[in-house]
Amino acid sequence: MRRIRRLVHLVLFCPFSKGLQGRLPGIKVKYLLVVWLGIFVGSWVAYMHYSSYSELCRGHVCRMIICDQYKKGIISGSTCKDLCEERGLLFQHCLSSSPSQQVYRGLWRDREVIIKCGIGEALRADSRPDSVPRRDVVLFDKPTRGTSMDEFKEMLLNFLKSKLGDQPSLPALVSRIITMADVNRDRKVSLAEAKSIWALLQLNEFLLMFSLHEKEHTAKLLGHCGDLYVTEKIPHTSLYGVDVPPFLQSLLPSIAHQLLHQWFAPAWPRRAKIAIGLLEFVEEIFHGTYGSFYICESSLRNVGYNDKYDFKMVNLRKVATEMTIRGFLKGRHCEQNGDCTYGRDCTATCDKLLKQCKSDVVQPNLAKVCGLLQDYLLYGAPLELKEELQKQLRTCMTLSGLASQMEVHHSLVLNNLKTLLWKKISNTKYS
Repeated sequence: MRRIRRLVHLVLFCPFSKGLQGRLPGIKVKYLLVVWLGIFVGSWVAYMHYSSYSELCRGHVCRMIICDQYKKGIISGSTCKDLCEERGLLFQHCLSSSPSQQVYRGLWRDREVIIKCGIGEALRADSRPDSVPRRDVVLFDKPTRGTSMDEFKEMLLNFLKSKLGDQPSLPALVSRIITMADVNRDRKVSLAEAKSIWALLQLNEFLLMFSLHEKEHTAKLLGHCGDLYVTEKIPHTSLYGVDVPPFLQSLLPSIAHQLLHQWFAPAWPRRAKIAIGLLEFVEEIFHGTYGSFYICESSLRNVGYNDKYDFKMVNLRKVATEMTIRGFLKGRHCEQNGDCTYGRDCTATCDKLLKQCKSDVVQPNLAKVCGLLQDYLLYGAPLELKEELQKQLRTCMTLSGLASQMEVHHSLVLNNLKTLLWKKISNTKYS
C-alpha cells in the first residue's frame, strides 16, 4: 500500500523527474504527462461538481421551511402530512440548476416523482441553512383573514386575467382552482388552503401546468404543500434519450455531443412519434383554451418523452404567456432587436425611429421547434422521405411571427409536417 501511495505521489507531483523515469523505465514521460493531466482534470471536474452541489441542492432547507409553516397552520396541502409527519414523501436525487429553485427526484407512496420548491425569498432573508426564515411574511400574505369566498374568487379571476388575458374560459379555471385548494374535500376553503393555492399560482410553471393539465403533453400534477408541488416523473428528459451533465458539456467538443446523441437516440419511427407529439403541443398552446403561450428557450433539455415514446414537456418555466411577453415589450426602450428579448429567444422587432419594441415576436414556436427537429428527424430518416422532410422543415424554420402570417400559414405548415410523419409510421407497431 505504501508503494502505491508513493507511485501516485510521484505521478502527481513529479511527472518530469529523473527519479520517476528511473523507477519506471518502460514508461515515457509523455504518457505520464497524459496520465497526470487526466488525473488533474478529473479531480477538478469532481471538485467543481461537488462544490456546486452543496450550493445548488438545499432540499433540507425547503423541507424545513415548508414543515415549519405547516405546523404553524399557515399553509396546507395534499402532501403536507406525508412530507412533515409520516415521512412518506422523500427527497432523493438533486436536479436543481439554481439555489432558489429546488428540484428533486423523489419517492411518494412508492411512486417515483419530481418535487419542486422555491426558496428564493428564504435565502435572501437569512443565508444560514440551519435557521427557519420567515417566508410566510413575504409569500403567504394573501388572502388576508376575513376575505370571503366571493372575494377570493374575484381575486383569482382578476389575477388570471392579468396573466392569461380576458378569456371566456377563466371562470371554469377558477372553479378548478377552488376544487384543488379544498384539500380535505369539505366544500370549504380555509385560510391556509387559500394562501397555499395563491402562492402556487404565482409560480409561472405551476400556472402553466395547471392551465394545460387537460393536455397529455405536460407532466401530471400530483399534489402540493404550500408552494411545494409534486409532479409525475418523466423518464426521458431529452429528445435523444441521454443528457450530458452540465459540468461535462463545456469539456466535450460539438462532434462528441452529436455522436452521443446519435448513438443513444431512439429508432427513427419512435423519433417521428415523439416529434408528432411535440408538434401537437405547439398546436395546443397556439390560441388554446386559455390563450397563447410562447416557448422562450428552445432547448433539447426542456423536452422529453415517456416509456411509450409520447412527447412530454419537461420544463414549463421556459414557456411564457402572451400577456407576460406583451407586458414586457410594452413601451420598452430599445436600440436593437436584442433589447426586445424575453427569456433567451422570444425576440420582437425594435422600431429604430421610435426606439421602442414592437409587440409581435419575430420567430413563432413552430419555427423554433422545427429548428430542434431538423437534425433529430433527418438523421436515419427513410431515403424515400428524406428530401421532402428536409424541404418541409426548411419551410417551417423560415416562418415569421407576424400576425398576418400566423393563422393560415402556421396551421398549414404544421399539418403538412404532421401528416408526412404520420403516414410513414401509421399502421405499424410504432403508431
